[in-house]
Formats: sequence, structure tokens, C-alpha cells
Amino acid sequence: MSTTKNIPYSVLELATVPAGTSHHQVFKNSLDLARKAEGWGYTRFWLAEHHNMISIASSATSVLIGHIAGGTEKIRVGSGGIMLPNHSPLLVAEQFGTLGSLFPGRIDLGLGRAPGTDPLTAQAIRPDRMNSVYHFPQEVAQIQQYFSVDNREAQVRATVAEGVDVPLYILGSSTDSAHVAAKLGLPYAFASHFAPDQMFDALQIYYTTFQPSEYLATPYTIACINVIAADTPYEAEKISTSLVRMMLGVLTNKRDYIQPPDEPSDEIRELVQNPAFQRMFKYAFIGDKEIVKNKTQQFLKDTGVNEVMVASHTYHHEDRLKSYQLFAEVMSELRYEYPS
Repeated sequence: MSTTKNIPYSVLELATVPAGTSHHQVFKNSLDLARKAEGWGYTRFWLAEHHNMISIASSATSVLIGHIAGGTEKIRVGSGGIMLPNHSPLLVAEQFGTLGSLFPGRIDLGLGRAPGTDPLTAQAIRPDRMNSVYHFPQEVAQIQQYFSVDNREAQVRATVAEGVDVPLYILGSSTDSAHVAAKLGLPYAFASHFAPDQMFDALQIYYTTFQPSEYLATPYTIACINVIAADTPYEAEKISTSLVRMMLGVLTNKRDYIQPPDEPSDEIRELVQNPAFQRMFKYAFIGDKEIVKNKTQQFLKDTGVNEVMVASHTYHHEDRLKSYQLFAEVMSELRYEYPS
């Protein structure tokens, strides 16, 4: 279990699309954020895979990873994650083997088994995906085999992946994936930013059943939180109205582009108190730096995770940059004030 003294902090990027913004500009903004995050001390910049959502542009995840890695120098870049049932393990190994050769020592491969979309779109992506869902551990092991130098004697090879250093991470939003990560001896990243209910159970399962492997000697955990930090609590609340509307679209299946922020209203405040919102917002830390610092410190203490990953969805790019900058300051202060 970690302490705030040396805990890494990272970025989860969905390439969210504000209303009136082109995809070209969204991708430029993602790279701008990655470059600044690198300077602010963030460890990783992971891109999520989603499909058929007008508010999210990170559908061609491996392509965007190359875009970000090519425009940065040292920050690790990876997938948070590749939804494996949507893909052939061979093609995933080839794509990430190529990325690992282009950017040595900087590429991560996070793997999940959710569809990252609605059932109809998932069917269009890969009609037999449910077979893959049931064989997720075996397909993860298959990717490991493709990356192994021992695979050189196999009939089916991902030649660009053999011997390339690309660490694998198992992603999850329930307890199922915790069993997989523990059995395979791989790092485990939990999606507590949108599905917090089973986090503690999942972490407990992972810690208690973890089996050391050639990839990892002791358990390693990452948990994701939503953060909107600003100079004042009111400013952060105002900026967060865009996130509230985004999540309302998710809950009602009426997804839209990220909308401009509004002055906080009684209607918005009542909406946030709805039990469904409270579940999704359990680990949404919104406020000035001091509020975010206190909540982050408590989260790290309660969970004992080794690393924290941050998602921040705002309409204005400048607000998002400011939020990530303030969070980096929070982590720096926590390391200084609470060294153990």
C-alpha cells in the first residue's frame, strides 16, 4: 500500500468534444494537455476507448496514443483502455508492439472487457464479441504470448511485438476484473470515477488473491477520480455544470456535446443530490485547491492505492488546463505535508 509521499498521479483522457469544436481542435487540445501534464509531473497519459458517442473522440485509441507520444518526450502514454472484446489479440499486439518500438519504454497497454458503447454498436464492432468476453483472461494471456520472445517459434506471430517492453494493466469497474488481474499477476486499475460501488470489494479481492508473476512481484493499484479544481469553490461549481449535464446525458441515454457552463442554479444543485448522481459523483472532487486536496488526501488514505488517475471534463480548454495544474500542486503539497 502506498503513501502520499511518493504516489504517482496521471491523466485519463477521453478527448471530450465541446459543442462547436472540431475533432481537429479536440486532438490539438489533447496534445496540449499532455505536454503541459508532462511538465507538471504527471506519470501517465491514458486514452479511453469509446464508440458512437458524439461527446467523446477517443474511438481510434491506438492512433491517438501515437499522436500524443509523438508530441511529448517522457510522459508514459497508453490505453485506459483497449476494450479487448472489440479487437483481435493479434492486432492489439501488433499495434502496441509498433507503438512500443516507436516510443521505447513509454507505452502502456491497459485492457478492459466492457464494450465502451451501447449493445447495438458493440454488435456492429464485432458480432462475436460475447465469445471474447467469456475468454477475456485467455485473450490477455494470448497478447502476453505475442509479446514474448518465446513466440518466435510459433506459427502465428506478432513479429513487431516480440521482446518489446509494453506493460499490461487490467482495467475494471466491478469485482470480476480484480480476480483476473490477481490471477495473472498484473497491475489493476479501477474505474472509480464513474463506477465506485464495488471499488473496495474489488481492491480487497485483488490484494488478497494476488499471485506474483514475472511481470509484477507485488500488487499495484490505480484508481481514477473526477477533479474540477479552480481558484474558488464557486468557480469550480460553475465549471462543473458542464460535467453535470454530460452525466445527465449518460444516465438518460441522451448524450450530447459538452455544453458551456452556466451559473449554478437550484435545479442543477437538486439534480446533483439525486441518488443516481450521488453514486456517480462519489469521487468527483470539485472545488478550490484546498477542498480538492482534503478530498484527495482522504481518498488516498481510505483506498491505499499506489497511483491516482484524474479525469477532468470541462467545456473550456483553459479551465481543464487550470484544473490539472492545480491538482499537480495538490499532489506536490501532499507529498511535502504528509510524507508518510
